[in-house]
Amino acid sequence: MRILNSTIAVSTLATLAATVVASPAFAAGLPQLDPKNFSSQLIWLTITFVVLYALMAKVALPRIGEVLEERQNKIDDNLAKAEELKSQSDAAAQAYETSLSDARAKAHDAIREVKDKAYAEAAQRQSALNADLQTKIASAEQAISKARDAAMSGITDVATDVAASAVEKLIGEAPKDAAVTSAIDAALKDRA
Repeated sequence: MRILNSTIAVSTLATLAATVVASPAFAAGLPQLDPKNFSSQLIWLTITFVVLYALMAKVALPRIGEVLEERQNKIDDNLAKAEELKSQSDAAAQAYETSLSDARAKAHDAIREVKDKAYAEAAQRQSALNADLQTKIASAEQAISKARDAAMSGITDVATDVAASAVEKLIGEAPKDAAVTSAIDAALKDRA
């Protein structure tokens, strides 16, 4: 397939070359290659070069320079705006961090204050409760003491009656009240 394509290309080029060689312009020669026309061609080349150089130096290059300068100014402005916005965002972030730390500190202080107040109220209630309990304990001890004394005095009477009746049944004769009372008092003193 490649060989076929190469053969077609070579044959096409050969046909084109034969057509150019057979043309009347080729037979007469190319006028720009004729040495007698070189001087006029050099003059026109110089005039064209000077005109194109002047156009480039005075018109095209200044416009290109203006466009490049305008583009550079725009880039510099954008960079300056970006830097300014970055500094503003940094300042805003710093302010945010400061306000956040202040808020945390205030919240911590408020929590500590509430805790201290709660502890103080609890201590006050505890001391009031302790005082109330001490008062109730003292009155209960007095009541118990009175009840014990009353019970003890009742016990002495009952013990005297029981002891007198037991002695009377055992020996058949009633003992003297003074002897029974002194024996019961002596027994209670030994127990206490």
